[in-house]
Amino acid sequence: MNARPLALLPLLLFLAMFIGSGLYYQSQNVDFAFYQISAPVAILPAIVLAMLLAKGALNERIDTFIRGVGDNTIITMVLIYLLAGAFASVSKAIGGVDATVALGLNLVPSGMVLPGLFVITALIATSMGTSMGTVAAIAPIAVGLTEATELPILLTIGTVVGGAMFGDNLSIISDTTIAATRTQGCEMRDKFRMNLKIAAPAALLTLVWLYFQGTSGVVEGTGPIELIKVLPYLAVLVLAISGLNVMLVLLGGIVLAGLVGLTQLADYNVAQFAKDIYAGYSNMQEILILSMLIGGLGAMMQKQGGLEFLADLINRIAHRDSNQRPSSRAGELSISTAVALTNTATANNTVAIVISGALAKDIASRYGVDPRRSASLMDIFSCVVQGLLPYGAQILLASSIASVSPLALAGSIHYCLVLGAVAVASILLGWPGGKRD
Repeated sequence: MNARPLALLPLLLFLAMFIGSGLYYQSQNVDFAFYQISAPVAILPAIVLAMLLAKGALNERIDTFIRGVGDNTIITMVLIYLLAGAFASVSKAIGGVDATVALGLNLVPSGMVLPGLFVITALIATSMGTSMGTVAAIAPIAVGLTEATELPILLTIGTVVGGAMFGDNLSIISDTTIAATRTQGCEMRDKFRMNLKIAAPAALLTLVWLYFQGTSGVVEGTGPIELIKVLPYLAVLVLAISGLNVMLVLLGGIVLAGLVGLTQLADYNVAQFAKDIYAGYSNMQEILILSMLIGGLGAMMQKQGGLEFLADLINRIAHRDSNQRPSSRAGELSISTAVALTNTATANNTVAIVISGALAKDIASRYGVDPRRSASLMDIFSCVVQGLLPYGAQILLASSIASVSPLALAGSIHYCLVLGAVAVASILLGWPGGKRD
């Protein structure tokens, strides 16, 4: 296959349209400017351009695109998205989020508001698998805490966003985890363990720093503890880490959450259970469609030599020739840089992973990077960047709730800064290691 830089033009067109529309709406002071034109729509002209640039008969080009859309990895990812969305929707509908928040706040010791808030937010995000949903649930509580204590608003809201990114990065039902593990071909539990070795030290450092910054804050418990409503989240987490197939884990979580709702809520019935499942499907619509379209576009770019060109370019930048032993450190830095730059361009960590997935897998193969390590780094660096972008959805939502400047808030997400530093150090030090299977 010949390496052709022209084959990357459709991807550049997609990014230009997605970023360009965001910059335009931002100049018009439109809220959530980078989310006015959805990615599945912005990618359509890029697909048309890829069709025009491709060689061969039209039916052959379409077949290449359809094979990419129907790739085993893409379809598996889509099914997991649907189940994850259904589980998150049902669990939230039965009061799982409120119950987990209440449990956490009741357990927070006096003077440990900021560390406690970080842990609670991280637990919610890990359970829900969404940083956006977590910020929406916890940020109003954080604003209330600042009103009842002497804690700075930027520090408190920054703690919430940091905790949300921690949980989103580790959750086995997060779309970033699903995308990273499926594109790199590894198991979620293995990626979780590899990921935790980097995220845990970063979280501990952040907790220590937050403790010394927030000793003046005191919070009282909020309402009764309903452990049974937290049970579905705990069950899914434990079963996923144990190694059970993720689809079975999520399906079991949906059933368990439904049973809790049917037995504990007087007005919850089978019809409502079914509606909540479908609502979860609908919540995953955008990333589901985009994943399929990216799969088709990626297949066309790969056939035309676009990914080969990028891989060769990275080889030249890393100064590797045929007489040198492949450096896994150079490969890890390349993978991390690729996803970080893509995330900066798209302002969406899941989209960045989906776009960079095929290239990252190719780099990992060339440089001998463990797929678990590759998936972990992709998820980590996409979350680091996403948690620091003033125009990212998480910061825009949090700043809107707290009535603060997104730019000012972006400088207060200390966990993401620490996570990025720890991740870079782990690459340079070669820890945690791991050999390719």
